[in-house]
Amino acid sequence: MIEEHAIVVSVSGDDAMLEIIRKKPCGLCGKSRGCGISLWGKLFNHKSEFRATNSIGAKVGDMVIVGVDEQALLKGSMKIYGMPLLALLVGALLAMAFLPAGASAIQKDTYAVIGAAVGLVLSLLWLKGHAVGQSWNPSHQPVILRTDNQAVVNLTCERGE
Repeated sequence: MIEEHAIVVSVSGDDAMLEIIRKKPCGLCGKSRGCGISLWGKLFNHKSEFRATNSIGAKVGDMVIVGVDEQALLKGSMKIYGMPLLALLVGALLAMAFLPAGASAIQKDTYAVIGAAVGLVLSLLWLKGHAVGQSWNPSHQPVILRTDNQAVVNLTCERGE
């Protein structure tokens, strides 16, 4: 399981809406000199809220550890990144295979680009349909694993309370 800290925002039946607690990537955030991560964080500050299975009965405001199955994440990543790339290459190669004999270099390139684009678009359409069908697969759903009392202490210390 890949684990992350989150706060329970709302509870509805067996599900809970969670907000990820963003961690600072380095100790320089908020200082005038450094790597600039603080600036990017301020520019693109958005909350990541998502639904997770609340099997432990967490309540609103609880700090929890949420987990996602590693294999499901790995397979999903391979599909999302690998499938379009593979389809792009296969589309270009198939288009080149159907070229008429004696085609010019411009025709070869045109066929390859069109074939690659068709392969990419078809793979993205397949992924969209596949994602809809897999969205309710239990192995793809995040699960609240346990409450995290230590996170409350750490968050309080960071805020200076």
